[in-house]
Amino acid sequence: MDAILVINAGSSSLKFEVFGIERGLRKLVRGKMEGIGTTPHLSARDHAGTTMIDQAFSPSEVADLTAATRMVGGWLREKLSGNLVAVGHRVVHGGPDYSKPIRVDEKVLADLERFIPLAPLHQPNNLAPIRAFVEQMPQIPQVACFDTAFHRGHSAVADHYAIPEHYFAEGVRRYGFHGLSYEYIASRLPEVAPEIAAGRVIVAHLGSGASMCALRDGKSIESTLGFTALDGLPMGTRSGQIDPGVVLYLLSERGMSAQQVQDMLYKESGLKGLSGVSNDVRDLLESNDPRAEFALDHFVYRIGLYAGQLAAALGGLDAFVFTAGIGENSPVMRARIAEKLGWLGALIDADANAAGKTLLSQPGSKPLLFVIPTDEELMIARHATEVVRIHGLGAA
Repeated sequence: MDAILVINAGSSSLKFEVFGIERGLRKLVRGKMEGIGTTPHLSARDHAGTTMIDQAFSPSEVADLTAATRMVGGWLREKLSGNLVAVGHRVVHGGPDYSKPIRVDEKVLADLERFIPLAPLHQPNNLAPIRAFVEQMPQIPQVACFDTAFHRGHSAVADHYAIPEHYFAEGVRRYGFHGLSYEYIASRLPEVAPEIAAGRVIVAHLGSGASMCALRDGKSIESTLGFTALDGLPMGTRSGQIDPGVVLYLLSERGMSAQQVQDMLYKESGLKGLSGVSNDVRDLLESNDPRAEFALDHFVYRIGLYAGQLAAALGGLDAFVFTAGIGENSPVMRARIAEKLGWLGALIDADANAAGKTLLSQPGSKPLLFVIPTDEELMIARHATEVVRIHGLGAA
């Protein structure tokens, strides 16, 4: 059987999933290498949920993402009997030139490395496994799937900053991120909620990274994220929207270097910075520290503000969709956010929310409220399969 391998790499973890592509996509194996460089641990299950591996390694054996990629690649070669026709990778930033999935070559890799300063937490980690697989399996096509691509249909008005025009031409513009997640949700809406699939929908991707997207007729028209993954909502460790004057102040008056400011905004801010307790909503909900409650209040408040902004961009609102870690798994946060949407007419059903139902809203609520689990890996597999088909690289 022909198969597609999907890689979603972070700073200390590498998630992977294998899809069979005979008569449509079918999930075969799902796993991850966690604790890279500190407490490496590889685990994987097959499509039936049976454990295939659950093994710890020494830090020296899996010191970095490249080593983790080689370890995972070697294990998969031993276990998979099918024909691997491509590897699909999540790449956060595609810049102005890449608006759809593409087979990676040296030129593409070099181009994508230029965007590392725009996504320093993600881009280097996304590209490291690509290079490792190119070296390890040079005959297997590597396909980059971009988190920015889904938002590339925005109007020029939406994507411009009010700075001299030549900067836009150079690529300084609002890109938006989490596009693979939003694209998947848009693909699910006709099945889950056909009555609003072509309407005005806000999707809230709420996890350690958080953003919101305005969909009209299943297409992105506006996003809370912009040039980098620092904009919009406060996140686990990222600041979200901040007056650029604050950055100028930190540089000129506090004497901080550009690197120090970058580290502070990306790694020490957001829920972690506000609470001084944790970047994890679960920890904050359990904490008695008033700073933890304040951080959550701030998070909910900003979501409410951006919901108003996106509803204005849409000219009204038919539905609000929760997805990603917090959105899918925290009834408490969903209820608090829904309360902020009350001015729009949102009415949450407490029992449906507690039970994790797909439809959360009461009869008569407008907008409707939904929870739809996201699946970025499946979206990447779909794109990689299409690239394989277009280029005639395998029996897809």
